[in-house]
Formats: sequence, C-alpha cells, structure tokens
Amino acid sequence: MQSLLQIENLTKSYADRVLFENISFSIADNQRVALIAPNGAGKSTLLKIIMQQEPYDAGLITMRNDLRIGYLSQKPSFPPELSVIDACLNCDNTAIETIRHYEHVLLSGNEHELALATAQMDAEQAWQYESRIKQILGKLQIRKLDQQIDQLSGGQLKRVALANIIISEPDLLILDEPTNHLDLEMIEWLEDYLQKNIKALLLVTHDRYFLDRVCNKIVELDNGQLVAYQGNYEYYLEKKQERIEVHNAETQKYQNLYRTELEWMRRMPQARGHKAQYRIDAFYDLEKKAQQQLEQKQMRLEVKSAYIGSKIFEMKYVTKSYGDLHILKDFYYNFARYEKMGIVGANGTGKTTFLRILLGHEKLDSGSIEIGQTVRFGYYRQDGIQFNQNDKVIDAVRKYAEQIDLGGGKRLSASQFLQHFLFSPAQQNNYIYKLSGGEKQRLHLCTVLIQNPNFLVLDEPTNDLDIPTLNILEQYLQDFKGCVIVVSHDRYFMDKIVDHLLVFKGNAVIKDFPGNYTQYREFADKEERQIVKTTEQPKQQKQKTSERKLSYKEQQELKSIEQQLTTLTDEKQQLEQQLSGGVLAPEEIMSASQRYEQVRQQLDQIEMRWLELND
Repeated sequence: MQSLLQIENLTKSYADRVLFENISFSIADNQRVALIAPNGAGKSTLLKIIMQQEPYDAGLITMRNDLRIGYLSQKPSFPPELSVIDACLNCDNTAIETIRHYEHVLLSGNEHELALATAQMDAEQAWQYESRIKQILGKLQIRKLDQQIDQLSGGQLKRVALANIIISEPDLLILDEPTNHLDLEMIEWLEDYLQKNIKALLLVTHDRYFLDRVCNKIVELDNGQLVAYQGNYEYYLEKKQERIEVHNAETQKYQNLYRTELEWMRRMPQARGHKAQYRIDAFYDLEKKAQQQLEQKQMRLEVKSAYIGSKIFEMKYVTKSYGDLHILKDFYYNFARYEKMGIVGANGTGKTTFLRILLGHEKLDSGSIEIGQTVRFGYYRQDGIQFNQNDKVIDAVRKYAEQIDLGGGKRLSASQFLQHFLFSPAQQNNYIYKLSGGEKQRLHLCTVLIQNPNFLVLDEPTNDLDIPTLNILEQYLQDFKGCVIVVSHDRYFMDKIVDHLLVFKGNAVIKDFPGNYTQYREFADKEERQIVKTTEQPKQQKQKTSERKLSYKEQQELKSIEQQLTTLTDEKQQLEQQLSGGVLAPEEIMSASQRYEQVRQQLDQIEMRWLELND
C-alpha cells in the first residue's frame, strides 16, 4: 500500500502540559483510521497539526506530493457572503465549476442564460456528476441553495461543510466528529457512503457503530502515547483488554521486586554510602515501572436511586399542536416501573417537545398527565446548563449535593463521584471556563446524577461525550434502579440501554416498538422490502406505457417547480421546528401558523403540476 501521510516522533505541549510526546503513525491507501482518546487528550489538536493550522514542538510530518486532503473540523467556517451552493461546490474542479454556474442560472430564472449553461453542461458531460451532487445534498437535507452562509445554524453549517468535502473527492478525508448534528437516517447514509466510496480516512468520532462499520484501523491516544490496532472497534476492544492484562501482569512483577528493593533502600542511613550506585539507579527505574498500572475496566457504580412507587406516569389522550403542525393527537401511554424507553425520529417531529410536555414545561391542548407522587425527575438537556464560568468544577457539583447514596450505608462524596466520571482531583479544582465543550457536558451530567433522581430524562446525552465517558454512563444506566427516557442518535448507546422505542414519524404519528434500535431497523427494513415488492409490478407496467417527451419549455418549467418544491419544503420544515421548539411568543406562533398554512397550500398546488408534467 502506498503511504499518503507519515507522522514521526511528533510532540505537542501547552506550557507545562504535554498532550503527546514522540508519537508516530501513518495512513496508506485503503486504510480508514479512527483516532480514539478522552476529551482534552489532543485529538482535534492532532488533526489541526496535520492540516498546518496548529504548530508543534518537534517531529516530522511527510505527505505524498500530490495529496489532496478534505478536512471537516468540529466548527467549520466559510466566508459569510457565500451562498450555500457556492460553499458546497467550492472545489478546484472544472466539472463542479460548470455545475455551480448552472445552479446559479437555474436559480436566476434567466431562460437565455439557462440554455447556454445547459449546453455547457452537455459539453462537459456533467449531468451524471450533477445527479450525484444532488443526491449528496438531498441526503444531508441541504435544500435552500441560495441561502447565505451567515444565516445558517451550527448544525446546518457542518452539513454544508461535510457536503463540500465529499463532493470534492479528496485522496484523504479527515473528519472530526462528523455525526454530530446528523439524524439517524443521515448517519446511516454517510456510513454506507464512506464504506463504498472513500479509500483513505482519518476519523474522530464517539459513534461506536459508525466507527466499527467504517474503520479498519484504530489508533488510541493513551497518556500521551499512540497504540495502534489493526482492525475495527470490536477487535480493538478485545485486543486492548488483552494488552491491559499482559501489561498489568508485568507491572505486578515489578511491584513485588520494588517492595524488596524499597526495603533495601530504607536500611540504615549510614550504609547508604556503601550501596552500589548502579543498584540505586536501577531502583528509581524500577519505581517508574511499578507505577505504570494501566487502567482496568472501572468498577460499576451501583447507585441507590430514590424509592419509586408503582405509579409512574400516565398520559391520557394528550393532544398538542402548533397551528397545523401536530405533535401528539389523543396519545395514550402508561409508563411502567423501571421501564427504559428510547425515542427516535427525524428532526422536527416533536421528540424534545414530548419530553418538555412530560416535565410540565409545555401546556397541553387537551388530555391530562398523571405523575406518581414518588417520581423525582433528573433532566439532562441537549443544550446543557449555564454554569458560572468562574466556579471550580467541584463547587458546581456541591451546589446540588455534597454526597450520593450508594445504598447499604455506603456513600460517595462529590469529589469521589466526579472521579468516577473521569474528573481527577486536580481537574476538580480547575475553573469551569478552562474545560472543553465535552468536559462541560460531562460536568452537566454529574450535576444531574448526583441529585439521586429515580426517573432520568436524557435529551441527546451522547453529544460531545467521549467514548470512556459513554462507557461509564452506559454502565450507570444499566444498573440504575429507576426509570429512563432517552432521546439519542447513538445506535450503540440505545441498543445497550433501552428495552423499547417510541418512533416519531411526524404529524403525530408515533409507533411503539418492543425492542432496541437495531431490532427496529431490521423490522423496518423488512417492512420496506415488502412494500417495494408489492409496488414493483405496477411500476414496471407503467414504464411500458409510451409517453411523449416534454418540450424544452416544459423541461424548464419542471426544473423551476422542483426548485420551488425544495424551497417550500425547507421552509415548511423550518416552521415545524419553530412551532415545536416552544420558544416563540404567542403572536409569533400565530404568524408562523398562518404562514405554515400558506406554504402547505402552495405545496399542494405545485405538486399537482409536478405530477402532470411527470405523467
């Protein structure tokens, strides 16, 4: 295999903190490499160093001369004056430049310019390429192509940046948390696309199913050193445990010898001068080896939750709408004791609204909710909470509780509880403003759990949490003696925690599925294949019927209608998200509801014309 990127003896530090020292690894053709490390260990810094966006202390980075790299950072940026289509097609490629010009003319509606642009597309044979680009944009739900970049949210901007680097077809793709801000359907599409189309990849992600199915090499940044595993995530877990056991067995031998040598060193001070210097030097070397115990699988933290009675909550025929946007309609559900429910669905279908209704943060249109008297909610919000940035980490947790009850008379102090969630004593005395985004989310999680709730409501808890923290959280929830409702796009996490799902399909359609996410996908795929099978024959018969070709004018009308459909559909989705977000004032809700009805009617009209032209 030809080497694309070679890193040798790379060292990086900030003041007195060493991120990594003398690390070396390489990426070759047909290698898809995942970089794993805890938050704050230097994963993103390493990617920035490779992209020459960050200096380093020592080492050598060598790339193939003609190597083209596509890089997706955690927070991508574009010039604010660019439109979405310009950002997506911002590539040094003649065919893509032709497509970009064609898309601009199509948006302008100038028929003369459109005829010239169409001819240029024919000359460049760019139609197939354009179809592939449209598929990528569609899968990533990028529809409003003339929108300015500075009007996009962080999630929309990341999807645009992801589309841009995929379209540019680089030799090496470097992705920093690509699944953040993607829903489950997008993640599964991207997973499949990378498997089939990308040969060389360097990836940072906390999505373990994504990592397992896409990558064939794992590189772990562990205590400033790199350890490589030739295989996927499942292979990595197996081999890492073997490595820990072998290393710790060797360390145990060093510790036994160390105790003997320590006794020798502690003998009468007057004898010290007669000791062989080589043995003294060997003692200090042995001391270092004896202390190099690798971290074993952490002890499960079995916390005793507050008592919860048999009555949890009962939703009695609840209805909730924002104008014509229906979230719940006559919804009934009786939640069982110790139940662990997962909620999945596309953005804007009402998942977060459902949680807010349960917690009493949203008023009902009709129906009622009865909550048991013993229920104590713990709510983890995806937007986090506002910490006092000048507080220390330990003080932020102590505001909620000084200790947590483990049951059987055992208790953990706030400091001990933080250590279990990977905050060392030194980090606990750091100020919150020094924490990374992932570390702040981990701290938010600790403030929820230390209050000893018996019903956890978790809205996207896996965003920005690293894999070690996710493993700890999963163990905690598996042992949790209470109820759980979790909204998440992390399939691995959902499979380990939940025993059944509510699938939000939009317009108040909710499917109750008895199983985890993987079981649901298998069921849904089987159901979809059956639908395809039953509709395949009528479609084949329809294709046999002769149809007249569209005139040039009708072709241009069809293209214009497709653009209108895209724009109106995008606006409809934005209105749905606004109406279900619970942040609009009453007069804004009325205005948005009226506009939603107008958009819906316009869509109905132009969809009829679209069908006429296609028939």
